[in-house]
Amino acid sequence: MQSRELVIQEAEWGDMHIGYETYNEFTDLGPLLEGLPDNRCQSAHWGYVIKGRMLIKYKDHEETISAGDAYYLPPGHIAIMEAGTEIIEFSPKEEYSKTMETVELNLASILGK
Repeated sequence: MQSRELVIQEAEWGDMHIGYETYNEFTDLGPLLEGLPDNRCQSAHWGYVIKGRMLIKYKDHEETISAGDAYYLPPGHIAIMEAGTEIIEFSPKEEYSKTMETVELNLASILGK
């Protein structure tokens, strides 16, 4: 997936989805998660922030993950990415695919497709 705002290079290894993601602009992923339980991502993720920073919102708290940090995100989160953020992320393929079905429908709706 690629646009001016976002570039994602993806691969699948066995049961894992791997993404190298570059957010060129401030990106709140919340609107893309609408319709999922609690309107939050339902996939776990393990990753590393190469550059930039992201804010992760949970139901009961928030955390900031910055360049040089390794992370684990359990299901039930919303990510907000600063402009210029680059991450590499590993996710269980089945959970990720189910979440992306809703994300893609929401994206198409937002873009008017």
